[in-house]
Amino acid sequence: MNPLEIQAEYEKFPEKFESIIISTVSAQGIPNASYAPFVMDDSKNIYIYVSGLSTHTKNLSVNPHVSILFIEDEAKSKQIFARNRLSFDCTASLIERETEKWNQIVEQFQGRFGQMIEVLRGLSDFRIFQLTPNEGRFVVGFGAAYQISGDNLYQLVQITGDSDQK
Repeated sequence: MNPLEIQAEYEKFPEKFESIIISTVSAQGIPNASYAPFVMDDSKNIYIYVSGLSTHTKNLSVNPHVSILFIEDEAKSKQIFARNRLSFDCTASLIERETEKWNQIVEQFQGRFGQMIEVLRGLSDFRIFQLTPNEGRFVVGFGAAYQISGDNLYQLVQITGDSDQK
């Protein structure tokens, strides 16, 4: 793929998914992998609507560092060792219930996921977290990995074998 095709693929990649894989860490340093349905805004902030009873929600409440992953379905992958994927290291912040922003995000969830959101809206333990990307990585095959900086989440920088890059 040429750079313009890779950029276009990056821009539309999250649209292929309704949920993300999330990795959180407890106050004791114990990792937890899970998933959550999401919506994304134009600034690439990701919002998850999650139960207060879940491990990942408890972890986010004590440790705001979270890693998220969008990954190509195994069945659609041409090479299992090089599945297309997009990951972001994020900082989580709780959106206060019944604020204007909370209502806007709930409306986005309802538009995307329908009637189920009406049920969740009535459950007081459900919370919305904003996941703000700090940096990321987009991989579209062997030797085709791109770094994404929180300074400009729209710019891809190819990762090479040079030792001065992450």
